[in-house]
Formats: sequence, structure tokens, C-alpha cells
Amino acid sequence: MKRPTIADIAQRAGVSKGAVSYALNGQPGVSESTRRRVLAIAKEIGWNPNGAARALSGAPSDTIGMVLRRPARILGVEPFFMELISGVEAELSARSYALTLQVVADQAAEIEVYRRWWGERRVDGVLVCDLRVDDPRITALADLSLPTVVVGSLGEVAGLVSVWSDDAAPVVEAVEYLNALGHRHIARVGGLPDLRHTAVRTEAFEEVCRRLNVEPALTIPTDYTGEDGARATRRLLSSPRRPTAILYDNDVMAVAGLAVAHEMGFSVPGDVSLVAWDDSVLCQLVHPPLTAMSRDIPAYGGHAARRLLDVIAGGSVASLQDVAAHLIPRGSTAAPAPRA
Repeated sequence: MKRPTIADIAQRAGVSKGAVSYALNGQPGVSESTRRRVLAIAKEIGWNPNGAARALSGAPSDTIGMVLRRPARILGVEPFFMELISGVEAELSARSYALTLQVVADQAAEIEVYRRWWGERRVDGVLVCDLRVDDPRITALADLSLPTVVVGSLGEVAGLVSVWSDDAAPVVEAVEYLNALGHRHIARVGGLPDLRHTAVRTEAFEEVCRRLNVEPALTIPTDYTGEDGARATRRLLSSPRRPTAILYDNDVMAVAGLAVAHEMGFSVPGDVSLVAWDDSVLCQLVHPPLTAMSRDIPAYGGHAARRLLDVIAGGSVASLQDVAAHLIPRGSTAAPAPRA
């Protein structure tokens, strides 16, 4: 877990620590080619001259970081991340640690934030969310030796600790429940398709639909916003093969879907049943209240934070499979009405 130092730069550049100091601070005493080489190595290993005082002192920051590649407007309305962060904060405050949160636009910016935080000693470790399929962040974080806990399943990736829950089993439970009610036409409004948990849910949805002979087994990808969820719902309810039940990958889209169904003159659950992923107060305040796949998200965040602090302390830490979401039936699901 060694942080990059001036000594590391000096060793790689084949010069003295004094020469590195001159180069980093723009002082005379080194050639221009040496200065360029030193600056390039400093950037490569994540040492930032703006954090020189902290980097030289070796003091811990008593802070962990979280970078989210989501539009900031989504974070303001989606309960999942607020509940996750509340669980993280509860664990950190008990240990006198702080959380630094940053929202970025793309993958390159996210990796650059990790390099800067680690080089400037702004954080002692990071929580990584929204794991992608073939995610390059994992390699970048391993190369930095930055203490990391991934919130999500790493699959076969070794060397990093993760806290995760089964994303397939709840999908199977929901489809089997709808099928037992008599639904044979079930669709899904999914999340971002490059997210690993979205891919797991999609595969599970298609497999259980095949096994139960459920149609159309269609997943419409979205960006998790209410607007995208509403558009997907209009598309499904306008289809000649209109589904009698729809699963949503978050609560915000399910609430938006409920509003669209009412707007289009459909009864819920008389004409269409709706199921939300991640139960929240939103699901319970609408009418009818939404059937949802529920889990303790603050506890999930607390488990991740606790393991990251253990990694930072240098302990031997194992990954944790957390409790999977389970179905809570409410008023938005019922047996489908006979079609003329």
C-alpha cells in the first residue's frame, strides 16, 4: 500500500532526491530533459507536486474517497446512492473518518481523480461503484496500490476486496412471482447496459423467461432517469404485444412508469403490473404502492466502508456477499385481466 514519494521518482529517473525537488518546483539546477523526465514519471505514478507537503509528511488523511460517473441531477433524485452514502457515513463517523465525494463525466476523468487523490494524499482509500464489464479502473487502481473496496461483484478478478449481493436471484424471484399470478407477457426497463450488474440482471431475466415460456423477455436499456423510464414505458404500453407486467431497474423509473400508465389510461395493476428494484419511500408513497425488490442499502454501504478501513489498516480482508434483495408484494401487482 506504498504511496508514491520523491524517492520513488528519483529512483525511476536515476537522479537524486534534490534534483527531483528542483524539477518539481521549477527551480534551476537540472537540465530541461531531466525536468521533463521527472515530471512525466511523477504523473505516471500519481505523485502531484501540489500535494508535496502532505506527500512528504507521510501523514494519513483520515478520509476515504468515492467517485461517481453519473449525472449529478440523478444523484439528487435516486434514493439508492443517498442511502448507500448514509451507511458509509455512519461507519466512517464512528471511526473519525470523512468521505470525499466527486462526480465526473467520464472514465478517464475518474481514473485521473484517483491518481490525483493518491498522489496528493487526499484519501487513504476509495470505494468504487458502478462496476463496468471489462472495467479498466480495476487495473489502474491495482497499479496505483491504492487501497480499494469495490461495491459490486468482481467475478473472477483477484487481488481486490468487494462487497456485493446477488443480482440474478431477485430477478428470478420477481419473474416467477409474476408468472405464478398468470403473467405470460413480461418486459423489463433496465439500466445502463455496460454496467456489470445490469448485464447480470439481463442474463437472469432472459434465462428465467425462457424457462417459464414468458414473452417477450424484452429489456429496454435506459440511463436510470425518470425521463428515460417514462419513454421506455410509453414504448412498451404502445406496443401491439403490450406486456402485462414490467420490471424496472430502479424505483425512480418505476414511479415514472406508474405515472405514464395512468396518463395513457391503463389501470395498475388491472391492465399492467409494475415491479421496482430497490425499495424506497418513493415506492410506498405512490398509489398504488409499488411491489419492490427490497434490501438494506445503508447496511450495504456500512459493510463496504468497514472493509475499506480494514484494508487501509493493513489487515487480511475477505470479500463479502451481502444479503440479496427480496420481493415485497404491494398493490401494483395482481393477476392479469383477461384480454378480449
